[in-house]
Amino acid sequence: MGTKLSIVIPAYNEGRTIHFILDKVKAVKLINGVEKEVIIVNDCSKDNTEEAILSYQAANPDLPITYFKHEVNQGKGAALHTGIRIATGDYVIIQDADLEYDPEEYNLLLKPLLDGFADVVYGSRFMGGNPHRILFFWHSIGNKWLTTLSNMFTNLNLTDMETCYKVFKRDIIQGLKLEEKRFGFEPEVTAKIARIPRIRIYEIGISYYGRTYEEGKKIGAKDGFRAIYCILKYNLFKK
Repeated sequence: MGTKLSIVIPAYNEGRTIHFILDKVKAVKLINGVEKEVIIVNDCSKDNTEEAILSYQAANPDLPITYFKHEVNQGKGAALHTGIRIATGDYVIIQDADLEYDPEEYNLLLKPLLDGFADVVYGSRFMGGNPHRILFFWHSIGNKWLTTLSNMFTNLNLTDMETCYKVFKRDIIQGLKLEEKRFGFEPEVTAKIARIPRIRIYEIGISYYGRTYEEGKKIGAKDGFRAIYCILKYNLFKK
């Protein structure tokens, strides 16, 4: 058995576009012969997400897809918990079902892990020379402020704690007791990863093709306040 990457995709009302991201995941050729395992968790979508996934699965038998559906909507974090729990790869990466992040960059994220330097790799939207769509000023300020607040407690020097693209050794991420069911996943996992003795965390610049709210972006101001709560909760009170 070769090395395998589990790609966990939480999906909620992405029926119109999920085939685009799956095409990109399928097209990328991973370095060092790493194989792919795609795990899609449908968080009780109200559109045709399930039909889109099942028809894609039937039309692309060469892409190993495991499909799981929540019978009740539980939130993005809960979908990630499900996907992480059933992952069997050596490494686990989070992939949003939208088109904001480019699977072509999996190899950038995998390299420090495969070279034996890293246990966890974060893909930063705020460093490096890759393309970044220009969108919301206050959104980017909020992201950087949350990262700074998180860093103050974790003593990490991350530039983008809230990034979707995080790659973990599977035993590390499956060994965490994760609780946040909605958009608190990022600060919770960062707080818990930072406490692991001798953990080696790397960060690498990635592209960012951000969406507007009209294009389907779901995160909002209330999720920012939840992130602040989670930073305080998991760094101060849940040691």
